[in-house]
Amino acid sequence: MSERISVAPRFGDDPPRPQDATRVGAMRRIAAAKLRFCGLGALIDEVMVIVSELLTNAVLHSGTKEITLSLSVRDGFLRITVIDGMPGGATRKDANEDAESGRGLALVEALVTEHGGRWGTNDDGAETWCSLALPEESA
Repeated sequence: MSERISVAPRFGDDPPRPQDATRVGAMRRIAAAKLRFCGLGALIDEVMVIVSELLTNAVLHSGTKEITLSLSVRDGFLRITVIDGMPGGATRKDANEDAESGRGLALVEALVTEHGGRWGTNDDGAETWCSLALPEESA
């Protein structure tokens, strides 16, 4: 599965447009439907969090006009890829307890680790990806 959404580039600390947030929600629903169709319903909750965090990160920090979400199954893993086409990779922060944001990639890392996977960005940072080991019954 590969889906694209158009978003408005953000400048400074402006919040994302409501329609961009709605598009992230639509991508979550599309991903959930794809997982159900492929018999991977056991991963839906985790994937919804990961998709939300990676897409939101791209909307908030990349300055792009288009984001692509891809899901694929290979070699016993579900691979989730978000491409924003903009250099500057996602980096995990350690947010203090009073911070209102900055925990998304730590959450992604925890979920990926819990499912025997990995996450990262490509060399120029225009793509963030993660992999989750498939549940035994679907591998």
